[in-house]
Amino acid sequence: QVQLVESGGGLVQAGGSLSLSCAASGMVFSSYNMGWFRQAPGKEREFVAVVSWRGITTYYLDSVKGRFTISRDNTKNTVYLQMNRLKPEDTAVYYCAAHRTPWGTSSNRNDYNYWGQGTQVTVSS
Repeated sequence: QVQLVESGGGLVQAGGSLSLSCAASGMVFSSYNMGWFRQAPGKEREFVAVVSWRGITTYYLDSVKGRFTISRDNTKNTVYLQMNRLKPEDTAVYYCAAHRTPWGTSSNRNDYNYWGQGTQVTVSS
């Protein structure tokens, strides 16, 4: 079965950096667009970033543009999220997810087929 396993979360001070990884198995990783979402307590899960199946196209939530970078390595079946200049409002559980749609990348969580279990990111002020 498909598994997405996130790692790399933790506690960091504002202005610091964290690097998240998501390892995929049980799927043809290179045929899926991969996204990162996050969910803060009491809030809905929101889109953060997506990378196309070949790694050519990326798209970001406006509030993370210039601070976060999504990338992937199809030889390792892994997608990454490098997070720099973190802010307290970035605190959330971060989830990776996979989707495959005819129209390309999507920021709509309802388009995603598979989800990881999440990793906690906490940014202290």
